[in-house]
Amino acid sequence: MAAALAAKVLTVSDGVAEGSREDKSGVALVERLTAEEYTVVDHQICADGVDSVADALRGLTNGFAGLVVTTGGTGFGPRDLTPEGTLEVLEREAPGLAEAMRTASNTDGRTFGLLSRGVCGTVGMALVCNLPGSASGALECLEVALAAAPHALDLLAGGRPH
Repeated sequence: MAAALAAKVLTVSDGVAEGSREDKSGVALVERLTAEEYTVVDHQICADGVDSVADALRGLTNGFAGLVVTTGGTGFGPRDLTPEGTLEVLEREAPGLAEAMRTASNTDGRTFGLLSRGVCGTVGMALVCNLPGSASGALECLEVALAAAPHALDLLAGGRPH
């Protein structure tokens, strides 16, 4: 990688926010991003809910050029509202990236990826990707984002590599 890439992680979980659950997926994402030579400049936790996610993402993306990944709140539970909160903030969606993540996590006969409602898109020069709440699912989907992120971030920063 020519230029240093920056990343931020947002764990969305009532249990983690309340201190009753360990943040396994957020920690795993920070470790994987660091191993991929991203500089993780922030790791926050917020409760589930449209407003809490939207508020956290507004803060994380304001003036930021880099990758922002969320973990948690993308399923069918009544408080799984990360996609709705994310859509409040996104300027442009990247549906192909979200679909590639769902496809990647629907291998080996497992169908959990089909239940993910995560969205991806851009806010200014930030690429935002919703990842599942399980550590294994989050890491699987992160691999898809990592393949596309450097090129996407270059384009968002005004690069014209074509």
